[in-house]
Amino acid sequence: MKIVVLGGGISPERDVSLCSASLISNALLSKGHDVAFVDVYEGLSDTEDLDSAFVTKESGKTFSYSIPETEPDLEALIASHGGRRELVGPGVLDLCKKADAVFVGCHGGMGENGRLQAVLDCIDVPYTGSGYLACALAMDKHLSKTLLRHFDIPTADWVIFDPKKHDIAMIREQIGFPCVVKPIGCGSSCGVSIVHDESEWEAAITYSTKYENTCLVEKMIHGREFSIGVLDGEALPIIEIIPKVGFYDYKNKYQANATTEICPAALTEEQTKEAQGLAVAVHRALGLGNYSRVDFILSEEDGKFYCLEANNLPGMTPNSLIPQEARAAGIGYEDLCEKLVLSASKKA
Repeated sequence: MKIVVLGGGISPERDVSLCSASLISNALLSKGHDVAFVDVYEGLSDTEDLDSAFVTKESGKTFSYSIPETEPDLEALIASHGGRRELVGPGVLDLCKKADAVFVGCHGGMGENGRLQAVLDCIDVPYTGSGYLACALAMDKHLSKTLLRHFDIPTADWVIFDPKKHDIAMIREQIGFPCVVKPIGCGSSCGVSIVHDESEWEAAITYSTKYENTCLVEKMIHGREFSIGVLDGEALPIIEIIPKVGFYDYKNKYQANATTEICPAALTEEQTKEAQGLAVAVHRALGLGNYSRVDFILSEEDGKFYCLEANNLPGMTPNSLIPQEARAAGIGYEDLCEKLVLSASKKA
């Protein structure tokens, strides 16, 4: 197959995406596919000979990208491209038209909020993951939590906070402290803070609104954190996430040895079945595609699993959770990548 792997883009998760996409490209090359790896924002330098963008296993070429400890400077990136703010770079869509399928590796932004998927639908190109509507629902934390409540799936109480309209009194009355502050439409814990008391409030709001003007503020649930992949409608083995310092923030997610991850998680058979059933229920409620990952907290107060969020385009980095869970189910990384792209081509 001829496969385009899209990464990068203008998103706080740009570096995560480039790492994921490079590894996906290597995996698909190892399986004998012709692969074109392209940054969806930067595009191609040569838009005349698009066929030359595809490389083969025999070429010996591989891709690599390491994730820095902090989020990327997107304004500096845009400035380096003459201030261009168009989300799709030169030649990208024409390249996609030449492929049998597109592996979407663009975390955050247009890669996860449905816009890229809608564009690919418009040019009739099959792609991995979920459709545009499911992506939009999953990426918007307020809408997704509203749907979860509708389907009686436990999730923490929350409010929408606009610094221009609301003040801390609303949080004090409706949510209380400690609480979690996060942007409504970001992933990889970008802009997320745990606020233990009112003295930490302003810093958390400043950090969150660096990414989006409106915040989602959740009641803090204390307990063990788990993540569950859903692959072709079936739940994968559960993984427990234990950061060595602090919480599961950007640094702890992507820097090696920052977090202990146990898979399969040490849960009872009953707890495992319950959590996996909830993960599949979340996946279905949001209408997600051939794979997703759903995050939970097992409350130490009432023993219930609470859904934190659903990830419609889970990371595929060396420390990412879906590859670990798939491996525990007997699916190697290269086979996982091929399985996803083959199911993408079937839905065309």
